[in-house]
Amino acid sequence: MASIFTKIINREIPGHIVAENDHAIAFLDINPLNEGHTLVVPKKEIDKLFDLDEDTYLNLQAFTFQVAKAIEKAIPCLRVGVAVVGLEVPHAHIHLIPLHGMHDIDFGRPKLKLSPQQFEDIRQQIASHL
Repeated sequence: MASIFTKIINREIPGHIVAENDHAIAFLDINPLNEGHTLVVPKKEIDKLFDLDEDTYLNLQAFTFQVAKAIEKAIPCLRVGVAVVGLEVPHAHIHLIPLHGMHDIDFGRPKLKLSPQQFEDIRQQIASHL
């Protein structure tokens, strides 16, 4: 069965898509730790990041770099944190999280509740820098 990320990639369910290329897609996390929390996902559905073939992995990292730079320009923060956890969805993905302090990358803390308009505004802000 297709992962929820594959369903977003295939436009079977909605996602707040920030950017996309032939190999990867970036969209806002629906349960963000901070405004601008973005997931970067290879279009190839592979469970673990390091099970990707080298070309897919390198393309994903290059795309992640571009998205992180756009987040830095769009969202006021000290830096953009990077996390690879991958336990919640069996599809490789990279978290990009705008950070103001170490607490911002604690996945155990309560997630933000944003309105559809807030998600759209953030999506547009990041996308405008790509």
